[in-house]
Amino acid sequence: MLNLNDLLVFVRVVDHGGFAAAGRALRLPKSTLSKRLSELEREIGVRLIQRTSRSFAVTEIGHELYRHAAAMLIEAEAAEHVIKGRLAEPSGTVRITASMPVAQFRLSTLLPCLAARYPKVRITLDVSDRFVDIVQEGFDIAIRNHFAPLPDTDLVQRRIYHDPAWLVASADYIREKGVCSRPEEASELEGLMASPSETVWTLRNGEGAVVKITPMPRYVANETISLLEAAKAGLGVACLASSFCAPLIASGALVRILPEWTAGGVTTTLLIPHRRGQLPSVRIVADYLIAELSQRPQDA
Repeated sequence: MLNLNDLLVFVRVVDHGGFAAAGRALRLPKSTLSKRLSELEREIGVRLIQRTSRSFAVTEIGHELYRHAAAMLIEAEAAEHVIKGRLAEPSGTVRITASMPVAQFRLSTLLPCLAARYPKVRITLDVSDRFVDIVQEGFDIAIRNHFAPLPDTDLVQRRIYHDPAWLVASADYIREKGVCSRPEEASELEGLMASPSETVWTLRNGEGAVVKITPMPRYVANETISLLEAAKAGLGVACLASSFCAPLIASGALVRILPEWTAGGVTTTLLIPHRRGQLPSVRIVADYLIAELSQRPQDA
């Protein structure tokens, strides 16, 4: 088994980008760190860091070992501090970034309750639909809605739920255009599209059948509220996440078209940088959000 102390040295050297900075953080001589890393490389039989007096570069296999070693150290530190974490009251600032729909529909009510429960935790929410590099920009937690799987990164990813998309329109639009009973008939409907490039909706049912339909573009908006309002106004048919339109369907403001079919869906994932995930305040906030966001609104 590899020496855990040597793995700790390796992770800290990579984290700090060199021996000098890591030595200051660990309060150990730079020569000691270099010796321990050389011993680890000798035991493994491969070079982990290419280093000269002027350069420092982690090798490909070094990056692979780092991911596992960093995760292992996080778990070891979490085990060591589990009792202390339970006894200590969470405090400090937790920076969260989230997209507009998540912030408006979910976090706007959840975060005030969380802040009231933990008065020493300061919540900072940044709402943006742009791509956010949470490590470089200093965020502790990101909540992302995505259609395709997220790329494999060094971030901790916690999938919260998958929200199927439904085809919806106003009751007035249905009365005027008629109700389509088969997906093949939906291509004649006027579509409220999320982008100019969106031309096809792929429908699936519970039996595994897949049908592609091409609605006639009537209105384009890349924001959920705008599409909801356009659908309520009777402009056409929108493809929306079920949790957003379920309350409006229950109230009669919208009607679901082809209720046995879904049109893809949106996955909600919570992401945390490895090192920040072990802070008690970040863990408390992350666990709370995962538990609450997992409860889909009105069982949509």
